[in-house]
Amino acid sequence: MEHIVAPDEDGRRLRDILRQVMGVSYSAMKSAKWDQRILVDGQTAPVNTILRAGQRVTMLWPEERPAYPLRPYAIPLRIPYQDEHLLIVDKPAPLASQSSAGHPDNSLENALYAHFGCPADFVYRPVNRLDKGTSGLMVVARTAHAQHRLQQLLHTPDFRRTYLAVTQGIPVPGEGVVDAPIMKENAASIRRIVRTDGKPSVTRYQLERIGGSRALVRLTLETGRTHQIRVHMRHIGCPVCGDFLYGEELPELPGRFALHSAEVRLLHPITGERLLLRSPLPTALEALLTPDAPRP
Repeated sequence: MEHIVAPDEDGRRLRDILRQVMGVSYSAMKSAKWDQRILVDGQTAPVNTILRAGQRVTMLWPEERPAYPLRPYAIPLRIPYQDEHLLIVDKPAPLASQSSAGHPDNSLENALYAHFGCPADFVYRPVNRLDKGTSGLMVVARTAHAQHRLQQLLHTPDFRRTYLAVTQGIPVPGEGVVDAPIMKENAASIRRIVRTDGKPSVTRYQLERIGGSRALVRLTLETGRTHQIRVHMRHIGCPVCGDFLYGEELPELPGRFALHSAEVRLLHPITGERLLLRSPLPTALEALLTPDAPRP
């Protein structure tokens, strides 16, 4: 991450250029200062250094590597947007967002590793993650700086994600806000529950269409709790179709449930461009809304 000091920035302190011009958070600057990852013209410099026009400011980011070797997983990927800073990928389901010790082979991380030709310096930087059973748009940073800036934008008007869900049951009223705190059911469980002493959690929903006893619902998140949409839909009596954890599994949705990340509105963290990407509802989820679709 580099910046050439402009003529109108002559005489400013290094800390101000890092924070106000390069967009580095205070905690990231502090960490880089202690690790001597802040350079001026290639030499370590204190953050109170007075800068002159034409000098090169560099901040190095620590690169995180997986604890185990990545294995390529070559599958077709739809990537509706990419540049040198970030990409937006349309994740299929079921597919884990990230590999793990228990599942090191088939994940979006492995798929992107294969997509880019298995480079030795590959680093996977997901900004938002989707459950294995959720499909749709996911933002992945290609540099540590872009990841840092994108994470600052999460859950602000400059980074909005819209989901579509097919629910078992029709929400009443057809538009509303679910404001219900969420917490883990217990230490040993992956399930979340609504409880008054949980973390604040807010989901906005709007009924789009009815298909028999099911509904297509549009959802936006004000907060980003684990399983938030799934927990909130169950809480109002309309669980996501096929959700084995909070509803009932459906044989026509093997390995997944009827939740799709359909839209991303994003302020590009580097260029400032306004991005709008959309992903259509998968055919398997659309089929759940037809009158003759199987009922659980």
